[in-house]
Amino acid sequence: MKLTEKQKRFADFYIELGNATEAARKAGYSQKTAKSIGQENLTKPDIKSYIKERLAEKDAERVASQDEILEFLTAVMRGEKTEQIPVGIGEGAQELEDKDPYLKDRVKAAELLGKRHGMWTEKVDMTGEFAVQFIDDSGDVEE
Repeated sequence: MKLTEKQKRFADFYIELGNATEAARKAGYSQKTAKSIGQENLTKPDIKSYIKERLAEKDAERVASQDEILEFLTAVMRGEKTEQIPVGIGEGAQELEDKDPYLKDRVKAAELLGKRHGMWTEKVDMTGEFAVQFIDDSGDVEE
């Protein structure tokens, strides 16, 4: 089932406000029925699905993905990113100038990438099935 325009407006306002009654009012439902319609709309599978999809899109926009983080760290490590720092130009005045990352920042980026790829781990990964055998060699023999 496709959402009506009013249901879509309700869902968008609900995402923005977090309040079903207020979202129903702003979407155009009557003041009298806004509370019950708001609650009812939140139980409809199509509306719930739409809200879930929109929230996932917003999270993707706000939160960096793993690939994005790895790409950024790689660019820092390779010296492809610059940062602006204030540089004095005389008489107390300053201007911003692009500067390559410090070596310590590049080393830190390389270290984080290396950890991600498990390059410096001393742990041995031992997985599998092992048989355990108990041997009683205490010398006490039952008679």
